[in-house]
Amino acid sequence: GGGGETPPPPVLEEIAVFKGKELEGSIYKHPLYERESKVVIGGEYITTESGTGLVHTAPGHGVEDYQTGLKYNLDLLSPVDDGGLFTEEAGEDLKGKSVLGDGNQAVIDMMREAGALIKEEPYGHKYPYDWRTKKPTIFRATDQWFASVDSFRDQAMEEIAKVEFIPEKGRSRIESMVEGRSDWCISRQRNWGVPIPVFYHKETGEPLLTKESIDHVRKIVLDKGTDAWFEMDEADLLPPSHKDEADQWVKGKDTMDVWFDSGSSWAGVVQERGEDLAYPADMYLEGSDQHRGWFQSSLLTSVAAQGQAPYKTVLTHGFVLDEKGFKMSKSLGNVVDPKQIIEGGKNKKLEPPYGADVLRLWVSSVDYTGDVRVGSNIMKQISDSYRKIRNTLRYLLGNLYDFDPAKHAVSYDEMPSVDKWMLGKLAEVQSEVKEAFEKHQFYRASQCITQLVIGDLSNLYLDVAKDRLYISSPDDLSRRSCQTVLKVALEMLSTSIAPLMPHMAEDAWQNIPWDVDHKSVFQFGWPTLDYAPHDADKWATIREVRDDVNSAMELARRGGVVGANMEAKVVIHCGDNDELKALIKGSMQQDSILAYPSPVTVADDIRFILLASQVKLVDSADAVTDACGEEYTVGVKEGQTESGIVVGVAKADGKKCERCWFYDESVGEHEGQDGVCPRCGHAAAQHFKNATHT
Repeated sequence: GGGGETPPPPVLEEIAVFKGKELEGSIYKHPLYERESKVVIGGEYITTESGTGLVHTAPGHGVEDYQTGLKYNLDLLSPVDDGGLFTEEAGEDLKGKSVLGDGNQAVIDMMREAGALIKEEPYGHKYPYDWRTKKPTIFRATDQWFASVDSFRDQAMEEIAKVEFIPEKGRSRIESMVEGRSDWCISRQRNWGVPIPVFYHKETGEPLLTKESIDHVRKIVLDKGTDAWFEMDEADLLPPSHKDEADQWVKGKDTMDVWFDSGSSWAGVVQERGEDLAYPADMYLEGSDQHRGWFQSSLLTSVAAQGQAPYKTVLTHGFVLDEKGFKMSKSLGNVVDPKQIIEGGKNKKLEPPYGADVLRLWVSSVDYTGDVRVGSNIMKQISDSYRKIRNTLRYLLGNLYDFDPAKHAVSYDEMPSVDKWMLGKLAEVQSEVKEAFEKHQFYRASQCITQLVIGDLSNLYLDVAKDRLYISSPDDLSRRSCQTVLKVALEMLSTSIAPLMPHMAEDAWQNIPWDVDHKSVFQFGWPTLDYAPHDADKWATIREVRDDVNSAMELARRGGVVGANMEAKVVIHCGDNDELKALIKGSMQQDSILAYPSPVTVADDIRFILLASQVKLVDSADAVTDACGEEYTVGVKEGQTESGIVVGVAKADGKKCERCWFYDESVGEHEGQDGVCPRCGHAAAQHFKNATHT
């Protein structure tokens, strides 16, 4: 309140001290009206932190006060009309005044005149505002229409138990809300919406809502839409049995709760289109705030009318925030427009067009069960992942240009261990991706694909495979074995990314160099990958060794000892790990990896895996540092390497093969092979021979 000169507060004399609960049931006289009321104990909404703790209770103007009024059987007074003005019930002095305007000041003035105002001062306190108009709201107790939930609540709880919730915590949220619900207020006082087709008798206020009246209005609405209720007269809207009494009835102005509208969509959409859609629906998908809204209203209407839930699965997601975690708002200027991400902004350098696939990859990469962030930096990171996947597909396609599965595919039994391991890995990841899709865990599928592309393919298998693919003779068994794996990887990767990045997947599929039975990746389905994990522990260990060797390589590269890995000799001490020593030694089945002929298993040789010309095992850490120097050795200090080895890098022995860049004593030692190793000499001879025949 406020306004006018406020006299100083009267001097108060303390007569007695009471606890609040001792006043319960005592009677006091209203300061303005000839009315007596009793003191009641409120609920948890009255606190010691705010106000005096002695508050007025108005059962006609608030849910909490209404509940207190029911407890103490208080009269339900609501002297406020639809326009927020005091009614005659408030007295002639207040009638027609605005509750939140001049009426507020009038009440203060009346209390002052009656000597009932001890003190008046403005202070900040919480008050509900309408989110749309930003104006304070007034709560009123008015006549409403209710749907009783009591009669079918237990059945609704049983149906909830049958539904799959993603994430699972959604089940407990909706259960707690339905379990404590006794009724549902389905009427609203709005100037728009679906009308409640009820008529009221002008004299008695008795409602007319029968099957006949509803069917009659339903036919009119079906023909003319819901506006017919607001535009047509009672004489046309009433059923034939009451048409002659049209002057005695007035149509209601209440509209349906919008949640009742949307909660009935299963009937208007799924059941109505029974030929194309199935009831119950496979899935309802909305934000995490809809357990109180659409999910619940749909459940209640469906159980009440059909005796079952309208959905088999309910999936909830969080909301999209900006890069800093703030809610997007036009006023804050932090709205991220999906169209701008796809097509780019005005300045294409600062706001590049990423395309739909990158946006889709972002969607699939985030855990949608909580709120997610998006912005330019995040999209740049996603774009990097997109390019890595795209470049991997290009690599696969580029190295399959001369491969025909019908002619060149190598059987599993003929393959080296590294190829069998990769096939097992592809099958494992595909299984994880399929499971993730089935559980709608798209972020998990995205992570599996990205880790496969970057960790298993790009950083290891494809890096090591370059030698076989580029250096070996075209029909070399080792090369064709590798191409067989690439073919499987291409199909597996294309189909796995298809739901996430359909354009990239289809682009790759249309560029497959051999004849395919399915013209689109979306016709192909999941490829059958019946490959068991192969030597998984062995290759996990080798990967650790490779990472440790690369650390030493980097030191040697910085020191100018080597440039490319092939210029290196790697010296390793395995300590007491005899198993690892045997693993490394066992992979080197011949003195030189550049000899010809070589078995297909040479692809498993640790020298090819490390891309190093020579690997030497020694019996002590000192032997490593003696051969390589301390500055190019890692692992001397305990815990410095993942595999536990001590490893150093020195310049490789021998001469450099001008074709494969590996170093070996055999380079240039055979007639007609100046500057190349025996393996490359044979490959070159085969090439010229084939060229001559052509």
